[in-house]
Amino acid sequence: MAPGGSALKEVLESTSTGMDYEVKMAKVESNNTNNKPTKSSSAGVGKYGMHSNNGVYELLECPVCTNLMYPPIHQCPNGHTLCSNCKARVQNTCPTCRYELGNIRCLALEKVAESLEVPCRYQSLGCHDIFPYYSKLKHEQHCRFRPYACPYAGSECSVTGDIPTLVVHLKDDHKVDMHDGCTFNHRYVKSNPHEVENATWMLTVFNCFGRQFCLHFEAFQLGMAPVYMAFLRFMGDENEAKKFSYSLEVGAHGRKLTWQGIPRSIRDSHRKVRDSQDGLIIPRNLALYFSGGDRQELKLRVTGRIWKEE
Repeated sequence: MAPGGSALKEVLESTSTGMDYEVKMAKVESNNTNNKPTKSSSAGVGKYGMHSNNGVYELLECPVCTNLMYPPIHQCPNGHTLCSNCKARVQNTCPTCRYELGNIRCLALEKVAESLEVPCRYQSLGCHDIFPYYSKLKHEQHCRFRPYACPYAGSECSVTGDIPTLVVHLKDDHKVDMHDGCTFNHRYVKSNPHEVENATWMLTVFNCFGRQFCLHFEAFQLGMAPVYMAFLRFMGDENEAKKFSYSLEVGAHGRKLTWQGIPRSIRDSHRKVRDSQDGLIIPRNLALYFSGGDRQELKLRVTGRIWKEE
């Protein structure tokens, strides 16, 4: 939920592939998850994807933060090393012997590191490439095997993992509804939409073409105008997401709005997608017109489908 958002608990009616069911709107709370990040492990492999019994790698581990060190690597007069980030944290005092650090570079260790070739830290998740030591960090920032962040909107969930892990997590921990099919028909209901400025409805996950897609629906301010927005995210990398397209439609009384696009990868946060306006945007006045009646209640039906590009 965006800062200052409203907590919601309403009824959302939805149909998918001809089936009727009811979905409760999420009550948005910042502390509704106590989940811990998912960790992957591999026997005999350390936290950097390197065998832990190799003494060279142990020398390259900062004794303060325990992360691998990159130039400039600092050392005290007694030869104890630490990374540049931690040098400021320890107030220029060696954490091992308490001597003043000064500005001594450990050029020998930096040179040794330059000669190493190491595996990706996500080796246990499927990346089997080997990299020069100083190229490893850059690769890992974009490695396609790196864990995904939980795509649930409305809370700051810290859980990460591969797609199967996140699917189970969404279902069991966030109680997200999972539906099979590539078409959907959702009816979003809110008794007093004028009170809703920043709100996130519970997402729905669709299993389609053997992959998972997250349907989001949000209310927020676009400049000075209150709007609703629906969009789709793909549970996978951007290159895979480009293999699919989707359409969304909303309307009533002989009028309609349509949107067609490519689902965004969950590598992009839901807020990033929302702020880029990459989805179906419905001004509140038009949404209330589509809702009918006296325009005091939101009854908005959003239909859509997902297809695979040839």
